[in-house]
Amino acid sequence: MRKAFFRTLTELAEKDPRVMLLTADLGYLAVEPFSERFPDRFCNVGVAEQNMVGIATGLAEAGFIPFVYSIVSFAVLRPYEFIRNGPIHHRLPVRIVGVGGGFDYGHDGITHYGIEDVGILRLQPGITIVAPADYQQAVSSLLATWDLPGPVYYRLSKDDKTLVRGLEGRFELGRAATIGDGTDLLVIAMGDVASEAIRAVEVLGVRGISCTVMVVACFNPAPIDDLAESLAHFRLALTLEAHFAVGGIGSLVSEVIAERGLPCRLVRCGINTAVDGISGSRGHMLSRYGLSAEAVVATALEAFGGMNE
Repeated sequence: MRKAFFRTLTELAEKDPRVMLLTADLGYLAVEPFSERFPDRFCNVGVAEQNMVGIATGLAEAGFIPFVYSIVSFAVLRPYEFIRNGPIHHRLPVRIVGVGGGFDYGHDGITHYGIEDVGILRLQPGITIVAPADYQQAVSSLLATWDLPGPVYYRLSKDDKTLVRGLEGRFELGRAATIGDGTDLLVIAMGDVASEAIRAVEVLGVRGISCTVMVVACFNPAPIDDLAESLAHFRLALTLEAHFAVGGIGSLVSEVIAERGLPCRLVRCGINTAVDGISGSRGHMLSRYGLSAEAVVATALEAFGGMNE
């Protein structure tokens, strides 16, 4: 989705001279549409992510809308204090773009996994968080949020091809997108693993379990009312995220159920253990941590079996 994101960003820059792009020596084969069209508004700061956020904070204070780009772990974790003390506390329009949410960089090992970014940024109510499910939603979410007055974090996947069937790029800030109208199980997905959720519910449908999928692509504001309304109609819900089970969509849904007093059991499909030195492709890592479509089917069937005993 990063290619579609940067094509759209280039189109926005054509219309608004405030838009700038900074990268920490990353993004080749993705940022070229912007860097070639606007070389005077593009800056490669080198491997210096903290400094990149500091520069962007100054640019935002001067009236620009700077986008800073790196791998998720380096875009969020390394400069976290700079993000907090700069654009968040000063309410400045810095756009942090992290690529490789989840296990997109699985072969590169644990330093490159993007599996705690949403959780740590959700703690800061002053930043909008956007986690598109596919490249069409990446475009629509960028168009809906690029000129917000405060900071925004975009969690992108490297996947520029896969589409979430039934989503059709729908995005509205503070709202969730619903796919299907099943009544037995509500599957709530964050990010590009929404495609795994769709595959899983198709298999479950064959097994006689009708499902609805909700795609949550934004936090701060989060779709609290949409979640509460849907959860009220289900005895069982399952969340799916390529993220630690604590802090992301699983935590958000748990909070909604608890605070609204909803009679819905929740099963969280996320990463529940410390990651180790074993690495591999995205598909391998999703399977290993129980996040693939096949794993979701098995988890859902086990949950239903437990409820019917």
